[in-house]
Amino acid sequence: QVQLVESGGGLVQAGGSLRLSCLATGSVSRLNPTGWYRQAPGKQRELVATVASGGIFDYGDSVKGRFTVSRDGAGNAVYLHMDSLKPEDTAVYYCYARNWRGGIYEDYWGQGTQVTVSS
Repeated sequence: QVQLVESGGGLVQAGGSLRLSCLATGSVSRLNPTGWYRQAPGKQRELVATVASGGIFDYGDSVKGRFTVSRDGAGNAVYLHMDSLKPEDTAVYYCYARNWRGGIYEDYWGQGTQVTVSS
C-alpha cells in the first residue's frame, strides 16, 4: 500500500498564491505519473496537473499558465504551485499517483486538501 499525504491547502484571496505538497510513503516502487486532481461541490473530479517520466506534463485547460506541477528527484513528492487564483479554483484537491511494480500498476489517492479562494 502507498499512502499519499497532502498539505498546504487553505483560504486565499483571489489573485493570490498557494503551494500544495504531497508525500508518498509506504510500499512505493515507481510512481509514474503523479499529480493533482480537484473536485468542486456538485462537479466531477477533474485533472489539474500531472507529471510523468521524461518531463511529460499534462495540465487542465482552466489552469494552464497559472499552475505549475513539479516533483522531487526521487519522485516520491509532488508539488503544485498555484498563482493568480480565482474563486472558481475553489475545490478539494487530491494528490494522485500510479505505482508500478513488476509491470503492474495501482492507482492511489490522497485524502484531499481544501482550497478556498475568496472574491
